[in-house]
Amino acid sequence: MASSAPAPTSRLGKVVVAAMAGTVVEWYEFFLYATAATLVFNKIMFPPSDDPYAGIIAAFVTYAVGFIARPLGGIVFGHFGDKYGRKKLLQFAIILVGVTTFLMGCLPTYQAVGYLAPTLLVILRFGQGFAVGGEWGGGVLLVAEHSPDKSRGFWASWPQAAVPVGNLIATIVLLVLSGTLSDDAFLGWGWRIGFWLSVVIVAIGYYIRSRITDAPIFIEAREQDEKSARQRYGVLEVIKRYPRGVITAMGLRFAENIMYYLVVTFSITYLAVALKMETAEILGLVAIGHVVHMIVIPLVGGLTDRIGRKPVYGIGAVGAAVWGFVAFPMFNTQNPIVIILAIVLGLVIHSFMYAPQPAIMSEMFPTRMRYSGVSVGYQVTSIVAGSIAPIIATSLLSHFGSYIPIAVYLAIAAAITFIAVLSLRETRGASLHEIDRVDRERLRAESGAVPVVEAEEA
Repeated sequence: MASSAPAPTSRLGKVVVAAMAGTVVEWYEFFLYATAATLVFNKIMFPPSDDPYAGIIAAFVTYAVGFIARPLGGIVFGHFGDKYGRKKLLQFAIILVGVTTFLMGCLPTYQAVGYLAPTLLVILRFGQGFAVGGEWGGGVLLVAEHSPDKSRGFWASWPQAAVPVGNLIATIVLLVLSGTLSDDAFLGWGWRIGFWLSVVIVAIGYYIRSRITDAPIFIEAREQDEKSARQRYGVLEVIKRYPRGVITAMGLRFAENIMYYLVVTFSITYLAVALKMETAEILGLVAIGHVVHMIVIPLVGGLTDRIGRKPVYGIGAVGAAVWGFVAFPMFNTQNPIVIILAIVLGLVIHSFMYAPQPAIMSEMFPTRMRYSGVSVGYQVTSIVAGSIAPIIATSLLSHFGSYIPIAVYLAIAAAITFIAVLSLRETRGASLHEIDRVDRERLRAESGAVPVVEAEEA
């Protein structure tokens, strides 16, 4: 079948908005939980303790449950997304994360029902993580598969920019609530409003996503798959056929994921507990960081189309290795301007790793298993990276009373990611149709139909 042309700019714009709408919703709710874990859940969902870090660590453990669920969501959504299409799975994901987040706002406290409170919180957190695990792969692929080869880095980075938008909205909601309510009112009922507001955002996101369609290249791949004697997709197939792509994606993800949650989650803990700063002031500083992050991500995505994926990602990995040693002394000044510079610096460095990911990972796998490939490579890493990063950092701070071990922890993660960058094949301007063609040739060769024209793994 002849290759179809990429979507015209007007249609591509609609696809970008649809992908971003869902991502904003899901990361609004995901970050709302992350912030509440530090400011609220550690005080009302767990047994009281004299150790100020004990409740925070307990809350971060439930936070980690969402990350554990994400690979499972990625596997399930990836399998059915490769089989039935990206759009249908994305619509289901946005509903699921909306329901679980709304129910979080209805939870009773530990004082009211004892250990049933954290138990229910864990169950809902698992459902939220499951949905977010399926969301990312579908959202970025919806854009990447519609994008022209020469500008895929720019367009596919826009769903990544929706993450700080969602985080910004969550931060503003919590900032308004914590700033207008007394501490007792905020802890008693005010925090629940942020979770209940998800219903409005979900409705808007679902409507926008209902107005778009899957990319022509996916429709072509599904037609090809239906003609074959054996339909081949899913996580086992992608691990069997493209192990290098999966492992490389995990390595690229490692430092990026750890750094993000150190900057946007653990920094709140450090500033609030170690430095005794006020909640409203911290949230205001983080909100500024999210605005900058949102602006920088598409700019970095465009840069990968001009100079390549590898050099941009390499800059991010090197910057991550240095950031911890620079940022924590800046935090310790307790000067708001210096603190926001540290947060912004961290998020800009993070952008150099985060913005290229959709293009890089979509160019690693053929269409018939791309959803599974990017979801597994992206989400499995979160179990040993972002999920435990705040726990490790809080434990290190509690034990050593110093930021140095935390900075070393991030530097080691950055070294692992830099090795993955070195092993990465440059894919700037790669044709997804050509990747599919090579994949089909390989399958035909295995069946004895034709020889393999290009044996090198895509």
